[in-house]
Amino acid sequence: MTIAMRRFRTAENYLAYLFIVALALVPTLEMIARSVFKSGFPGSFGNLALSLLVIAFLAGMIAARSGEHLNVALVHYVPEGQAKRVLAAVAALVSVVILTMLTFTSLAFVAVGLAGAPSRGLLPDQVVAWIMPFAFATMTFRMARVGRAGGGSTYLPLLGIPLGTVLALPSLLPFFWSSAAPAWAGAVADWSFAFYGHFGPLSAAFLVLAAFAGTPLFVVMAGAALFLIGSSDGELLVVPNQIFTQLTNTSLPAIPLFTVVGFMLSESRAGERLVGVFRSLFGWIPGGVIIATVGVCAFFTTFTGGSGVTILALGGLLSKILLEANYPKKFVYGLLTSVGSIGILFPPSLPIILVGVSTGTSVLKMFAGGFLPGLLLVIAMSGYGVLASIRNRVPVSRFSLKDTLNSAKESIWELLLPVILITGYFSGIFSIVETAAVSLLYTIVVEVLITKDIPFRGLGKVFLKSLPIIGGILAILAASQALSYYIVDAEIPQALTHWATSVIHSPILFILLLNIVLIVAGAFMEIYASIIILLPLIGPLGAAYGIDPVHLGIIFLMNMEVAFLFPPVGLNILLASYRFKAPFTDITRSVLPFLLIQVVVVLIVSYFPWLTTALARLF
Repeated sequence: MTIAMRRFRTAENYLAYLFIVALALVPTLEMIARSVFKSGFPGSFGNLALSLLVIAFLAGMIAARSGEHLNVALVHYVPEGQAKRVLAAVAALVSVVILTMLTFTSLAFVAVGLAGAPSRGLLPDQVVAWIMPFAFATMTFRMARVGRAGGGSTYLPLLGIPLGTVLALPSLLPFFWSSAAPAWAGAVADWSFAFYGHFGPLSAAFLVLAAFAGTPLFVVMAGAALFLIGSSDGELLVVPNQIFTQLTNTSLPAIPLFTVVGFMLSESRAGERLVGVFRSLFGWIPGGVIIATVGVCAFFTTFTGGSGVTILALGGLLSKILLEANYPKKFVYGLLTSVGSIGILFPPSLPIILVGVSTGTSVLKMFAGGFLPGLLLVIAMSGYGVLASIRNRVPVSRFSLKDTLNSAKESIWELLLPVILITGYFSGIFSIVETAAVSLLYTIVVEVLITKDIPFRGLGKVFLKSLPIIGGILAILAASQALSYYIVDAEIPQALTHWATSVIHSPILFILLLNIVLIVAGAFMEIYASIIILLPLIGPLGAAYGIDPVHLGIIFLMNMEVAFLFPPVGLNILLASYRFKAPFTDITRSVLPFLLIQVVVVLIVSYFPWLTTALARLF
């Protein structure tokens, strides 16, 4: 790596760190000003929106740099060898083509579409938006470089740059001329419309196949939007326009902020301290260690979003505790694998926020709707653990008030975090973004200055670990907005609803089939991609069968939770196999009883909607 590249990466990292801090400080200062001076700072929401745009593209660049953009899990099952290298090269070629198109379309959008746009923050929108073509161009070359490394000596990915240029420029040339455009520009535009009209849908279908070769999901979605919009005689500039609109949504900063909070907790000793509290509280009950394990994992997953971070962060510690308590190894591995995503129904779960944003449903109602189903799931998993403890005659410890108070004292700062969060948000004192901002600043103060688990110099490393996840989620969310534009314009949800209601007449049968489809689909897709791709299609179907949107969203998330454990490709099974250094087949067998319990709970919640709607109606 050259000195220039190292310096560019360093600058990229520090700029990303700066904007993460800005995302936390802007809403916090706005909240303070509103409380003290009875009015906020002028332009604070504009600055927040534009800061999100910048951090989204910086995180996307960093994710492309490390090859960590979210993709379909199937590619990981291809054995190492020539076939996998060829797939990597093809996936990179497709990525380079689409990213080149996005580079030129976003360039035209910023230069033409945002010309004269008003300033929402410290800088005009057009000035800040120049990061879009710059970031897409950077990701283009990084994807080409990663693909070449994956494909050995092949330069195939580099061919995507001229190909993407040819596909993008013809449709953009007319935007750079007024009515006095040269004749050749009109001819090129006619050729472009003819190409997209004949090959647009076919190209979009090819992208779906490319996803299984490892092409990042955001590339597939953005590319499909480009080809499909082009095939319907639409303007390609719609795609960067929709991406810009989505990434300046002032509700979305909660996603990167809570993501960083989750990584801060997982990189500190917070898990160890919380385990001590729960053990001292429940250790005297038969199965008390199991209750403690489920509780700690639920706490962590609320912040990590069910991405498997809980298994990687706490798996070693909890497995040691459970094995020392004489629980069978098979039971231990099955339990820890199955509770690695058990907290996604509790605030401030990122998947719940994303469901609310994607469907236009109140996030507050979604949190309220998820509480009872989440509690039922925790009770069911804990109850099975208690029965197993009694059956295996696992010894219990004596309750000690002194030990409990000492443990609570050690972890008091972590225990206060959900109290501050829930009290502030559900009371209406904080918005969801302000809650996320306060949570991050609070966690930084606790883990860096009070407990000193994370040195100040190590703060950047924690931020850097979270950035690929942030980039992956926001990239998919932005690309989905562009694809949704076409889906809505083409009236696809209405057609799907009409077909389903003409074939399936019973809501009971519809819910059963919906659960099956969601579990299977969720086993092959990342939870964030599933929410963004599937939920917009399922939402109108649920409405047609009279299903409350909060109830539908919770059913969706619970099925995604089950899908983490669904053989043969459940994400938690893969992570547990890696973390515990156990064969994949052994982990699969160990989770089956826990998988069955979760399926039963999903069915109970599915057919008793008051479990999700009772509390939601209070808000």
